[in-house]
Amino acid sequence: MDSLDLLNKHFRILPVQAAALKRLGIHTVEDLLYHFPVRYGDTAKVVPISTLEKGVDVTIFGQISGLKTSKGFRSKMPMSEAYVEDESGRIKIMWFNQPYMAKMLVEGTPVRVEGKVSARRKKEGAEDSKPDLYLSNPKVEALNKLPIAVGDSLFGNSEEEHTLYPVYPETKSLTSNWIFHKIQSIFSSGILDSLVDPIPEDMLKKYNLPDLKTALVWIHTPRKADHAAAARKRFAFEEIFFIQLEKQKTRHEFKEKNAFVIEPSEESMRKFIDRFPFEATEAQIKSINHVLEDFKKGNPMSRLLEGDVGSGKTAVAATVAYAVTTSHPRDKKGNLQNFGTLQTAYMVPTEILAKQHFESFIKYFRHLPLNIALITGAGARKFPSKVNPDGWTDISRNQLLKWVENGEISIVIGTHALIQKAVKFKHLALAIIDEQHRFGTAQRQKLVGKETILPHLLSMTATPIPRTLALTLYGDLDLSLLDQMPAGRKQIVTEIVTPEKRKKVYEDIKKELEAGRQLYVICPRINEPDPDKENTVLAKSVKEEAERLKRDVFPEYAIGILHSKMTPDAKEKVMLEFKEKKLDILVATSVVEVGVNVENASLIIIEGAERFGLAQLHQLRGRVLRGTHQPYCWVFPETTSAKTIERLKALKTAKNGFELAEFDLAQRGAGELYGRKQWGISDLAMEAIKNLKMVEAARTEAARIIQSDPALLSYPLLKARIETNEQKIHFE
Repeated sequence: MDSLDLLNKHFRILPVQAAALKRLGIHTVEDLLYHFPVRYGDTAKVVPISTLEKGVDVTIFGQISGLKTSKGFRSKMPMSEAYVEDESGRIKIMWFNQPYMAKMLVEGTPVRVEGKVSARRKKEGAEDSKPDLYLSNPKVEALNKLPIAVGDSLFGNSEEEHTLYPVYPETKSLTSNWIFHKIQSIFSSGILDSLVDPIPEDMLKKYNLPDLKTALVWIHTPRKADHAAAARKRFAFEEIFFIQLEKQKTRHEFKEKNAFVIEPSEESMRKFIDRFPFEATEAQIKSINHVLEDFKKGNPMSRLLEGDVGSGKTAVAATVAYAVTTSHPRDKKGNLQNFGTLQTAYMVPTEILAKQHFESFIKYFRHLPLNIALITGAGARKFPSKVNPDGWTDISRNQLLKWVENGEISIVIGTHALIQKAVKFKHLALAIIDEQHRFGTAQRQKLVGKETILPHLLSMTATPIPRTLALTLYGDLDLSLLDQMPAGRKQIVTEIVTPEKRKKVYEDIKKELEAGRQLYVICPRINEPDPDKENTVLAKSVKEEAERLKRDVFPEYAIGILHSKMTPDAKEKVMLEFKEKKLDILVATSVVEVGVNVENASLIIIEGAERFGLAQLHQLRGRVLRGTHQPYCWVFPETTSAKTIERLKALKTAKNGFELAEFDLAQRGAGELYGRKQWGISDLAMEAIKNLKMVEAARTEAARIIQSDPALLSYPLLKARIETNEQKIHFE
C-alpha cells in the first residue's frame, strides 16, 4: 500500500498536494502529526491597519480586494497588486516579479498578511503629503474566517477561547492553513485515543512531561504559550532520548566484545613522544593517556578525539599506533598472546589527506623497523622501500593486500579503499578514523566490525562541536579534547574588514603574494544567484569572484577554483596544484579540505562571513596555520550592523574553537549552525541541544535502561522504536 493512502483515508489529497507533501517528507499520518509549527502567531498582538508605520514587521488580518497584475512604470517589471482592508482602514500590497500571486487569491477572501511596511512619496501637488504605505512581497494566506476583533480566536467557538495560531513550514501548493486544518481533521477522527506512548510513564512524571496525546494537542492547538513550550520540550526530549538509547545500546554491545590488551612500557612511550618536532602539549599527553588506559581494559575502546586544526591530532594518532605496533598483546587475564605484530588501520576521507598522513607517519616511524603502507583508489605504496631505503615505492595492489593479510604491514593508511572486502588484516588492533563525520555509520562499522577480536576505535575530528551536541551525536564514544596548540605556533592575525577598508587589504595581500605567499578566498556560493528568482540570497560566488579578482585585483597571479560540485578527481587536481604552488590564489567554498597542509598558504579572505558559524569560521582560518610564516585572516561581512560586527569580534577574543562553538550555540542555535540535513535530527531537537540538563537527563535515562536491560525485554515499545530506525506511531 502506498504510504500516502494513510492520509487519503482521512481526506482527499490532490496530486499537486501529494507532491508537495512528499517535498516536506510527509508520507503518513504520523509524519503529518510530527510536522510541528515553526512558531505561533497571536491574534491578540495583531495591529489595526490604521496604526501601521513604515519599517515595522507586521501581521494583519482583513479581506483582500482589487487583485490585478501590472508592470513597473520604468522597469516594466511584472507584478501583482491588491488591497487588504479591516475595520480601521486599508493598505496596498505589491508583489514584485510575482504576477501569479493575483491569480492564486480570490477576491473578497479573508487573509492573514505578514510583511514589512514600506513607504513612497506621493506625487507633487497631492492634497495629503503623508507618504503612501504599502507591503512589499508579503506572505499572504487565505483563511476560513477572520477574527471578529483583535484577540478573537481563529479556531471557532470553544469553552476557553485562545488567540494563538500555529505557523507551519510550507511549500508551494501547501499552505500553513491547509496543514492546520488537515491535522484538525485527524484529531476529529479520534485517532489520538489509539496512540500508545513509547516514553515510559515514570519518566514522563519524573521530568514533568505531557503524555503523547496531550503533547500533540498542545503543540498544534495551544491554548497558551506554556502548553506549546511543554509540548515542544516533550518532543525534543523524546528525540534526544531515542538517539541516546540507540547510542548507549551500541556502546554496551561494543563493550561486551573482546579486544587486545595493550600495555606498552612508559619508557618506550616517553622516548617516542620526545622525538616529536615540537614539545607535546598537556592536552596531547592527557589524550594519549586516555587511550592507553582504554587499551588495558580488554574491551574495544570507542573514543572521539576533538581538536582544532593544528592542535596535533596526527601526533596523538601516531603515538597510539606506536603503542599498538610495538607492544606484546595480552588477554584479559594478563597472559601473553602469540599473535606477532598487531596492526593499525588509519582511514581518511580523501586521497590527498591519505597521502599527507602517509608522509607524516614515515617521519614519525622512520627510525623503527616497521612497514607502513598507503592504499587508495589510485594505487598502493609501501615504506620502507627496498629500491629506495630512505623513501617509499609504488607497489601492486595485490602484493600489498597479501602483505596486509599475512601481517607484514604494521600500519595501513587509506581512504574508503580500506573497507573493501579484498582488504583483510591478520591482527587489526586499532582503527583510526579521521574526520569521522565524513563517513557513514555503516562505513565505520565495516572497518571495525570485520574482526573476531574487535579493534579499538579512535575517531578524530577538527570540527569544534559544542559539548551537548557531542554528547548527543557521539553518545557511544568517550570524549578527549585537544584544546591547546603546540608552543611556537604563530597566532593568526584576524581582521574584520568593512567595505571602505577592502582596497587597503588587497594592497597588503599583494605585498605578501610578492613575497611568495599564497591566498585562500572563501565564498558562500558556487554560482551567481538568479536575480529573477524569489527570495534570492545575494552572496559572493566562487566563479564570479575568481573572475573579478583575476580581472580587477590580481591579474598577474594564477587563480583556481574549488567547490562541492566538482568531481573528486578535479578537486584533488586543484588542491595538488595549489600545494605545488602552480596556483597563487584558490577561490573556494567551505569545501576546502580539512587538514590539508599547504605550508606556503598563510593568507585567507572569508567573504559573507556572517553566513558561517563562528566555529566554522575558526576552522576555515585554520587552513593558514600550517607553515612558519605569519598567518593572516581577513573577515569580510556583507552587512555591517553592530550585531554582526559584535558577533564576529568573538573570533579575535576566543581561546579556541570549542569556546566559539559554545558561544555560537547560545547565540544562533544548533539547528542554524549544524543543520538537520547533516545530522538527521529535527530542528526542534537541534534547538533543544542548547539545554545541557535535558541532554544529560536523556543520556542518564538511556544509560540506566540499557544497564539494567540491554536487550530491552521489559521495554517492547522502546525496542521496536530503535530497531526500525524510524519514528513510528501505531494506529491500529
